[in-house]
Amino acid sequence: MLSFGNSIAQSQSSKGEVYVATNGIMKWTKNNEEVHGFGVNYTVPFAHGYRTAKHLNINLKKAIDNDVYHFSRLGFDLYRIHVWDTEISDTLGNLIENEHLDAFDYLLKKLKEKNINFIITPIAFWGNGWPEPDENMPGFSNKYGKNDCLTNPEAIKAQQNYLFQFLNHVNPYTGVAYKDEPNIIAFEISNEPHHRGDAESVTKFVQGMTNSVRKTGTKKPIFYNISHAVHFADAYFSGGIQGGTFQWYPTGLGYQRELSGNLLPNVDAYKIPFEEMIKKHKGAKLVYEFDAADVGKSYIYPAMARSFREAGIQIATHFAYDPTYSANVNTEYNTHYMNLVYTPQKALSLMITSEAFHQIPMHKNFGKYPDNTSFDNFKVDYQNDLAEYNSTHKFIYTNNTSTKPLNEKKLNQIAGFGNSEIVNYEGKGAYFLDKLSKGVWRLEVMPDAVWVDNPFGHNSPKKIIGVVNWAAWKMKINLNDLGSNFSIEAINDENIFSPQIYKTSFSIMPGTYILSKKGISKNWSSKDEWKNNKLNDFFAPKSNVTKTYLKHIPVKEISENSELEITAQIVAQKNPEKVELWSYNGFKREILTMKKNGYNYSVKIPSEIIKTGYLNYQIIVKEEDESITFPANLEGEPNDWDFYERSTYEISIVPNSNPIYLFNAKKDADLLVKEWRNTFKLVPTKNEDEAEYQLNIEKLFVQDNENLNAEPIYDYSFKHFILDKIEGRKTDLSSKENLIFYGRALNNKPCKLQIAFVMNDGSSFGKIIEIGTELKEYKLSLNDLSPVKTVTLPRPYPSFLSYYLEHGIRSNFDIKNSESIQFSIGPGIPNNELEDAHGISIISVSLK
Repeated sequence: MLSFGNSIAQSQSSKGEVYVATNGIMKWTKNNEEVHGFGVNYTVPFAHGYRTAKHLNINLKKAIDNDVYHFSRLGFDLYRIHVWDTEISDTLGNLIENEHLDAFDYLLKKLKEKNINFIITPIAFWGNGWPEPDENMPGFSNKYGKNDCLTNPEAIKAQQNYLFQFLNHVNPYTGVAYKDEPNIIAFEISNEPHHRGDAESVTKFVQGMTNSVRKTGTKKPIFYNISHAVHFADAYFSGGIQGGTFQWYPTGLGYQRELSGNLLPNVDAYKIPFEEMIKKHKGAKLVYEFDAADVGKSYIYPAMARSFREAGIQIATHFAYDPTYSANVNTEYNTHYMNLVYTPQKALSLMITSEAFHQIPMHKNFGKYPDNTSFDNFKVDYQNDLAEYNSTHKFIYTNNTSTKPLNEKKLNQIAGFGNSEIVNYEGKGAYFLDKLSKGVWRLEVMPDAVWVDNPFGHNSPKKIIGVVNWAAWKMKINLNDLGSNFSIEAINDENIFSPQIYKTSFSIMPGTYILSKKGISKNWSSKDEWKNNKLNDFFAPKSNVTKTYLKHIPVKEISENSELEITAQIVAQKNPEKVELWSYNGFKREILTMKKNGYNYSVKIPSEIIKTGYLNYQIIVKEEDESITFPANLEGEPNDWDFYERSTYEISIVPNSNPIYLFNAKKDADLLVKEWRNTFKLVPTKNEDEAEYQLNIEKLFVQDNENLNAEPIYDYSFKHFILDKIEGRKTDLSSKENLIFYGRALNNKPCKLQIAFVMNDGSSFGKIIEIGTELKEYKLSLNDLSPVKTVTLPRPYPSFLSYYLEHGIRSNFDIKNSESIQFSIGPGIPNNELEDAHGISIISVSLK
């Protein structure tokens, strides 16, 4: 039989250890080749991940097996974790060998089997609670807390003792101590230490930690976080480290909902202002955490990899991969969401990102946005939510694509979602197609993933945000190497599905299959070794759709006599027999049947119904033995005598001449993208159901404790997304001439305010107006707008990154391309007033 795999131990040992060369690049000792690596953070052995598994009666080791298998399918070859030291140490820093350490050891063993290397951060400083309350743990971090851990002599002594014992710990599953483990590339001392005080003390602290590591005899590179308190970067290197670790959260953290608009400008570049200092110390650079938080789209990650590589970042790990057993509720880190089963498109984007870290040379420059959206064999496309890798041997895509494979004859790996020239698939899961030999391919199909609620909100084990559904969907494979009427054989355990093929089309269920060209004799066994796995490996949770879920957000406002299409996503245990929309205009009721396309049901509302007033409607899902009415989400239909819930969806229908309201303080204040200040508040006005949002800025420039050397920027900017506000009024935009700001200035003095429209390409067009202390409408003519600086909002972490977008955009203002409004207090303010307090109060912003 065929063997498609290689010995892991041989592969790893052949490279030797890792060292940092004089040019600041990590290399393997035996071949002097650059170290490559990309993967994820994954926390199952500790804290919330561990407790959740126990609460659900999950076999933790089996869960690790399954998730690590998915890592291998996504092409990951790197893993990182900040170990919850508080769970495996005592107050003196003695290592406690318990169930957490055992689970961690097992995880490292499984990663090693898949030829995945590790970056280990032994000290986290955190309590073990998040998002739950902290437990009273025995460790030094629980006793001292992060701040004292950095300064208290007894806490420092405990950490040094802990590091020595941790590195000397022998993993019982491998028989190798961490200090000697070939798959451990490097150690990062601690997670985000946030140093304060003087440089000499910081160097002394770091030197004490590196001495403890070196006392074990290990020669592995030691890294330290230099993206926090960056003014101490020189002091960190003076403490005996060989490299610095970085993070990147370009879309902020914790917006509580999905961010909208084009976020590629936010990841245009990763500029390190103290790069020359790193070069002076010949330091290496790695990224320990990154994510586009609160982003549900798939296009952005490879662009981040491009910027990382341009900045000389050698390896990186995403934060954080959700355990599959809890990904349906996303309780671990609600601002992040990543899992192959539940977020297939995002996971495929990470697969492409891994290719970028292995293929793009460090320091290669691809120019500025928007000229850098295609780079080498990679492409990112905001408009179509598409990331793509198209090389001679591999074709990976995150959404429908019309791109032709670079060389179909030489293709040996395809992974995707949706449709391409090679694969057409109606399902909502990822698929993988790998060439085993001439005319023989391995097909792996994941079940459908359907988001039924906001994954980035206040999550709970009681709130389902994503479901998995197993269904048979049509697939078509157009590969000359397979031809037509090829055979398909299910090979994963318990898979008895037998597809019927018509030319190149067939129905398929989740599972693993072998596709063989007609006339090819079988030369494989389902248990053959293949890419550090077995040929028949497969894992996906079973369908967990236990009720009918309907997801629908009505457009807020539309223009009269316009066309309207209403779409709802519906997933149920059984396909609905019929879905109807009942619309109401006064006492008149219209019943329309919604058409099915996968999980989406849609209907077009005749324009004669779209008259000034309100369109109220309900959606009735008719199943075999019941009907469910939404938005009430109750069994029954509205014409049943005992159906008591009369709630409806509602859309305002207005004349074309009506203003287009872009911001309403009462409704939208919580949606502003801003840096919080304790002087902000929402206050009712004297008018019914009206409020003003008061933004009083006591200081335009606030010293950043993480970057004391930063040049002052006297600007406070915030923005508001308007895509949902203009969605139903796009045809009226060209008739609007003025932006109307209804509000006033605070602090008993006028305030200069720059208001700008941010376009879908990241450029901004605005003007400064002076807001007086009188509450009234302030008018800004759209004809007077000119290019202004775009502030990168949300503000990123780390805070040393650029405040303004530096771009090469050459577009003109077109209000139809607007995605958000940027408000800036700072432009136009005289130098002698920059240190003063400034403030505005907003009630509404509209177009007239």
